[in-house]
Amino acid sequence: MTNLVVTKFGGSTLGPDGISIPVIIQRVNKLKNDSKVIAVFSAPLTIINGKKQSLTDVILEQGRNAEIGVTPSLDIIRSCYSKILEMVDAKNTDNCKKVLGASLEKAQKALNEALEKREFANEVRARALAFSGEILMSQMMNFILQSNQIKSDFVSFDDWPIITDHNIESTNFLADESKSRLDSTAKKVHENDVVTIGGFIGKTIDGTTTTYERGGTDRTAADLGILFHKEYSTSIDFEKDSAVVSADPKIVEDSLSEVNQLSYNEARLAGMFGMKILDPIAIKEIVENGVDVPITITNIKDPSKTTTIKRIPDRKEGHPIKIVTGKERCAIFRTETNGVQKLLSSLENDKRYSEFVILSPFTKDGIEFSRILFLDGDYVKRNEKYFLSFDPLATITYNRGVITLIGDEMWRVQQVASMTSAKIGEAGLNILNMDAQEETSRIIIIIDDTDNNIKKAIRAVHQERSQISFV
Repeated sequence: MTNLVVTKFGGSTLGPDGISIPVIIQRVNKLKNDSKVIAVFSAPLTIINGKKQSLTDVILEQGRNAEIGVTPSLDIIRSCYSKILEMVDAKNTDNCKKVLGASLEKAQKALNEALEKREFANEVRARALAFSGEILMSQMMNFILQSNQIKSDFVSFDDWPIITDHNIESTNFLADESKSRLDSTAKKVHENDVVTIGGFIGKTIDGTTTTYERGGTDRTAADLGILFHKEYSTSIDFEKDSAVVSADPKIVEDSLSEVNQLSYNEARLAGMFGMKILDPIAIKEIVENGVDVPITITNIKDPSKTTTIKRIPDRKEGHPIKIVTGKERCAIFRTETNGVQKLLSSLENDKRYSEFVILSPFTKDGIEFSRILFLDGDYVKRNEKYFLSFDPLATITYNRGVITLIGDEMWRVQQVASMTSAKIGEAGLNILNMDAQEETSRIIIIIDDTDNNIKKAIRAVHQERSQISFV
């Protein structure tokens, strides 16, 4: 069976104004030596006032301007792509300019609609983002690859294979419908060494443009792995600035260790709780569709450094506490247990939302209460009416932060819960709640999300990790 690697290049990998594209070309050339390649691209970055900024954020700002009556502008977007256009050779320049002009025209039209309606939401927002960001970047990368003598093609939005539901701004992948629309993309994969496609963007059956949540390019790569895994020997590769280490290097500087392998479960938990490994929903979709494909996190600066993610890792040696991480801006929803199942069913079936953890229940005045820890407090705040419709007397507590330890084999660590909680206490932090479950090998510690508390707690627990023994 022919090999296929679905590889994702994010905005930071592209670099400001595409400065790192030559490195991407080297990686694509390497990958295509023994595999077909589908390259999934995020929107690029640019420099504004000396700081890196994603073109996604630029468009969102222009959309907010439109809502208050300020005429939106694509000047920053045009400037970025003009620099990227310089990497296209003379043979491909005219065609690339036509694609660039047509895409930005669609993006400008969407922004003009937002200005007219004073509303930047739903499909208008999705079209503005799609045609100024991911879709356009993937098309330009196709011409850049061709300019470097790579046999490639791009997936046009007319033939889009990622079919989703009608939740336009936080859409959900529909695997069966996507498989029925796959022929054009499959033909391009068969006929070329490399096929480029934009991440983050979906399309409903009736042609409406949709978007995933931020970070959704990871999901696009996973979705393509799902769609092609029967036809090819498929793997997924996320090209990043580093492979996985035992804590966020922006928070912890000392005693970091490389993580060579993760299970699907470990990677999903780490993503849910703050590690920017990959979008945890990407793994959820792989598991839900009964697919088992290996995922590699590759340090694009040094491709010899990788982390492999599998359903069941090959090896179980090494420190069983693989990662210490944390999440800010969480919320806790408390409700009577006898009514919580309706909410959970609605979240699963109606919202298709899963970024929460069910904590241990408690009893007060003879009544059992359930607690749900939501890892995105802003999501809860935006949907308060929805949540309280299930129980008007329920309580929602915001400004909570959570620290967790990741490791399926964490049961091998002696007294891990007590040592972890003690270390957080030594750091001067008050533990509001601690939830340890042997069955899930999970320890969750909830503290007040103020000042620098979460980062302090992560540093304290990670320092203890390097000193504890295990059987």
